[in-house]
Amino acid sequence: MKPALPPSRLLVISELFLPTKGGTTVWYDAVYRRMGDRGLHIITADVPNAAAIDRTHPNSIHRVGLKRVWWLKPESLGMYVKMLGQSLLVAFNNKFDAVHGARALPEGLVAWIMARLLRKPLVVYCHGEELSTWGRGSKFRTMLWVYRHADANIANSEYTLEEMVKLGVRRETITLIYPGVETERFRPDLPSEDLKQSIGLQTGQTLILSVGRLVRRKGFDQVIRSLPELAKQGIDVHYALIGIGEDWDYLSELAKELGVFERLHLLGHVSPEDLPRWYNACNVFVMPNREINGDTEGFGMVFLEAAACGKPAIAGQAGGTEAAVVDGKTGFRVDGNRTEHVASALVRLLGDSALSKIIGLAGYNRALNEFSWDQVAFKTRRLVSKNEK
Repeated sequence: MKPALPPSRLLVISELFLPTKGGTTVWYDAVYRRMGDRGLHIITADVPNAAAIDRTHPNSIHRVGLKRVWWLKPESLGMYVKMLGQSLLVAFNNKFDAVHGARALPEGLVAWIMARLLRKPLVVYCHGEELSTWGRGSKFRTMLWVYRHADANIANSEYTLEEMVKLGVRRETITLIYPGVETERFRPDLPSEDLKQSIGLQTGQTLILSVGRLVRRKGFDQVIRSLPELAKQGIDVHYALIGIGEDWDYLSELAKELGVFERLHLLGHVSPEDLPRWYNACNVFVMPNREINGDTEGFGMVFLEAAACGKPAIAGQAGGTEAAVVDGKTGFRVDGNRTEHVASALVRLLGDSALSKIIGLAGYNRALNEFSWDQVAFKTRRLVSKNEK
């Protein structure tokens, strides 16, 4: 058991926080509610339905209207000013041990100013995608400046860490901390028959599940392209896809062109209560991510959610997924650009229930032993202690 640590007095600056959806918002909520009480203050965006979160949250949440204004140069200038103003106000009335920036921009730059004013250490997160998608212009250079001037940086995977080092961030300032999974919520043996019935799944049919934003780099189109091959192999399978995004129509049309539209179920958002049950409903979880125009997957928290529910996973080889899926042990990592590789991995798992069960159990044990949010929070708290001045 990890030794108990006193609550952290942190100033956390994050544009993204609950109820905004996404893996990073889940991460921040899970970690900071474990690290501190009302003495931990979070500056974040005012979004619809935020009041319901703030009323019961153990931390002190301060909401600011953060919108880009087209006539400002840069358009995000107003966001910086508002975050800085609110941070100054909160800091005037509270004492802090450290300042955290949820990303290098916009939060990290404001967090750097606050850390230097307060003479406290600065910790900045790096999630991987920003290193490959922010071009090489002034925004990219400012991002690197923040990482290079932070007292500590958190990288979410080996891939992210190595990319930071290649870009000139000092290795000794980077700590590798994987995201976690809420193992009390995501667990095996949750009831799911009603979910299967809701999409018309019949006895003897199997289910593939994906969860994520509907964008091309996630590789969901490759799963759809694999469905005809699975049918040829005698595997009667349906494909449920949870998420929204710009590829909704593209995926629907692709399924129609391939004659598998009746097997595709685009579910959009599902309730937080139903999400773990959907993982339990599936036979295999898949997100065969690939790199497109430099955009890639930094880690893939959804793989941990599937593992915590005892399900084998198929991931792409691009980005940092090797930390989330151990190839050949908790799932398979395939070339997400090659439909035949995706189809082959699906055939292997869907066609061999014994193998699927062994791999699913290995993933479950790894999630339980290595990826609890308590462990992530402890590592983050220890990092803060090490860098307190």
